Amino acid sequence: MKKDTFGCRKSHSEPGPGDGGRTGSWRVRRPVIDPEKCIPAKLNKPACFTCWLFCPDSVIKRTIPPTIDYEYCKGCEICCEECPAGAITMVDETEFIKKEK
Repeated sequence: MKKDTFGCRKSHSEPGPGDGGRTGSWRVRRPVIDPEKCIPAKLNKPACFTCWLFCPDSVIKRTIPPTIDYEYCKGCEICCEECPAGAITMVDETEFIKKEK
């Protein structure tokens, strides 16, 4: 069990992708990152990552460009709302289903 800075024990685990199970099938709209607008992708260095910071399910990876684990992404749109560069758009999941067929 981990201890915090005050020596108290933490009774919870650290959150991570998949804590709620594979939730990608719940998604109606999928976040898509435009590398032309994404600050880390444009600068080719670790910068911004606001999407990663605000993602409640920890499915965005701090890579350049950031990547999204769609198997666990619920499509909550928080990353899209918080992106200061407007690099994330929400696309209907049906668009991807059509491409797969």
